[in-house]
Amino acid sequence: MDLFNFHEPQGTEAPIVANLPHSGMFVPGAIAAQFTPDHLRSLPNTDWHLDRLYASLPKLGITVLQATHSRYVVDLNRQAKDPILGDFWTAAIPEKTAFGQPIYQSIPSQSDIEGRVRDFYLPYHDRLAAILQEKLDRFGRVYLLDLHSFMGLITDQICLGNRNGETSSEFLISTVEKSFLEADYQVVRNKVFTGGYITRHYGQLPGVEALQIEVRYPVYLDNAQLEKSQPPDWRVPEFDAAKKKFDAIFGSLKTILTNPPPTCL
Repeated sequence: MDLFNFHEPQGTEAPIVANLPHSGMFVPGAIAAQFTPDHLRSLPNTDWHLDRLYASLPKLGITVLQATHSRYVVDLNRQAKDPILGDFWTAAIPEKTAFGQPIYQSIPSQSDIEGRVRDFYLPYHDRLAAILQEKLDRFGRVYLLDLHSFMGLITDQICLGNRNGETSSEFLISTVEKSFLEADYQVVRNKVFTGGYITRHYGQLPGVEALQIEVRYPVYLDNAQLEKSQPPDWRVPEFDAAKKKFDAIFGSLKTILTNPPPTCL
């Protein structure tokens, strides 16, 4: 399996890169054998089916990079620093889930940990960095939208994070906020989800504005299915309704961000 799916923009190219680091579900056999059966079956906190929800973005002129491997192989939205094996919220390879449940029946070796960083983490970030540089060379600026989904913690539908103003302009976050509000979604800023490693790291680069967009699962998935310890089905009415709205939202964002007011450049 490819390490990631890269979708080039079609039609008029926009200075926008959409990044999906947590929607992959692939787990190599050797790593799957280390997981507990319950964890392998459920893979909780996966950003279920976001690749399908955002499938129309390339047609809108937006460049898309999506990880194919599970976040439990190695988490691309964490910094790869020691301890690499550790807490769910800080380590690139977590030992337990966000709910405190064990992930492993056999703890990975140091060589295994280093191999995951080498084989999955570094190539992905190298590709993302190259894509951003290509946009900078072409447009002189680039908007990185880091796309995620969630359940629990808070009940807001859409959570926008720019590290409390550190990684994007007010223009970017207010434009995205307005687009979701006009589609009748409840939106909050920097509430719990202020932006992870990807937003923080790339958002500090010259010419790059980074914004994390978190979508609550029930916005596009069947809430009843989410209570089961298995991946939910995307073939539900909630998904169809959300996708129609999201296509319109991102179509509008593409137009505005491609031709921003002169005062916002």
